Amino acid sequence: MPSVSAHAAVTLAAHVDHVFGVMGNGNAHFLDALARQTSATFTPVRHESGAVVAADAHHRASGRLAAATTTYGAGFTNTLTALAEAVQAHVPLVLVVGDEPTSGPRPWDVDQIAMASAVGARTYTVGRADAAATTAIAVEHALTYRVPTVLAIPYDVATLDAGPVPEVPEPRLPGPLAPRGPFAEATVRDVAAALASARRPLLMAGRGAWLAGAGDVLGRIADATGALTVTTALGQGVFPRTEFDLGVAGGFGARGAMDLVREADVAVVVGASLNQFTMRFGELFAPGTRVLQVDVAPAATHPHVGGFVRGDAATVAAAVLDALGALGVPASGWRESVDVAAARVHEAGTGVAPDGRLDPRSAAARIAALLPADRVVVSDGGHFIAWANMYWPVASPDRMIMVGTAFQSIGLGFPSVVGAALARPDATVVLTSGDGGGLMALADLESAVRVAGGRGMAVVWNDAAYGAEVHVYGRKGLVREPMLIPAVDFAGLATAVGAHGVTVRTLDDLDALADWAARPAAERPFLLLDLVVSPGVVAPYQEEIVRANS
Repeated sequence: MPSVSAHAAVTLAAHVDHVFGVMGNGNAHFLDALARQTSATFTPVRHESGAVVAADAHHRASGRLAAATTTYGAGFTNTLTALAEAVQAHVPLVLVVGDEPTSGPRPWDVDQIAMASAVGARTYTVGRADAAATTAIAVEHALTYRVPTVLAIPYDVATLDAGPVPEVPEPRLPGPLAPRGPFAEATVRDVAAALASARRPLLMAGRGAWLAGAGDVLGRIADATGALTVTTALGQGVFPRTEFDLGVAGGFGARGAMDLVREADVAVVVGASLNQFTMRFGELFAPGTRVLQVDVAPAATHPHVGGFVRGDAATVAAAVLDALGALGVPASGWRESVDVAAARVHEAGTGVAPDGRLDPRSAAARIAALLPADRVVVSDGGHFIAWANMYWPVASPDRMIMVGTAFQSIGLGFPSVVGAALARPDATVVLTSGDGGGLMALADLESAVRVAGGRGMAVVWNDAAYGAEVHVYGRKGLVREPMLIPAVDFAGLATAVGAHGVTVRTLDDLDALADWAARPAAERPFLLLDLVVSPGVVAPYQEEIVRANS
């Protein structure tokens, strides 16, 4: 007869196609049932944190429900940073874990429910009589609230006979949140009127606009009003007319583009949280700019917002477009009057910095010219995070995967490659990572090489330091030794696990990337570029942080 573990596996597999994890005695029976009784694919990684990260990245690249699994105790506690990131980033994910027996905790058990709750994840514990139903509830919770849930299988019930697996109803999910009532409808009309009367209208969109499928209608609003567009880092590519798009807002934006943003007299922000980095610590918009926001959050998310509409991005945008049509006002003509392409240009760098190491700006620009166009960029966290966002544009928001930024963590890069590669089997997956985060995630370098193969590559910005700390706290006179990292041969580490590692000290060394990109993916290995870059070149967004902390 099917076991409790089988009930959980079969029910979950009805909603996912991939499960990422590390096997232990707490989830062994779940994994056995997953393999024998479902069509879901299990992909092993080497660290439990990497299991959640890979699942997280798989969701961000595919839009599908994410799933991961680990054992109990230390296996579960190893997931907490990645789990917190997924909570902060609103990733629907089910983490299947072993748990203490129903008879009570053993010496090595911990209060996993409390720990999950502490980072914002709810736990559902299966029993002999309700394993399938409880699994279905965990799935529905994850999808409804766009948040990770933990599905716990107590050790002493995992193998109990539970009878035939019952059919459970499909998740019942809420529809798009629409603005209702005369106040909300009047605010929608006010947004339309503001855009119609603007001389220099601007539209900003974030990941929320992409998730809502609002790109096309926002593009039509931009055409109707003559608005320039700009996105958050996680909203890149959401607008259809790239010739009028200023790129990424905030510290990742080009100086000329951000100057144009400050010229806007009306800015409508859709599906973007307006965090401190996007807002350049309050300096993104000029004091006279009227800022209006559309979001599913309960209230405006920044004090500079002067008008707020709560609702689904696509639903509200369609209502604004209808209201614009009723007004019948011609487009402003602003976007045709400026040189958007020139405004988006970033500094090319000096090739080699004064300390004799590579200028990361020059390296980023050269790599951009060589990368395959059909790419997914996955990013770890750290000072280097600017270079990919500034120099490597992507076609759509599901092609820029930044696992770690929501929780401000590092060390989640290599397992992100695993999830993205399986979500996008025809694309090249490009990891950008620092040496600090790269060392933290080293266990899953092997996973990235094994899973992505010749469709994957990594760029390690190796400045022998925790750059963000050096630029903020080193300037304040704090002791620098804890901020430094002994020189590490990442090319050698990559070669040891089957990749092609290349140490890059000059721009000419990047010819190895050109040779690699020219070969069919099936005929080449995973490539790791170990860039020996200067710690003295500071990213513009980091300079903003320094000023804000001064």
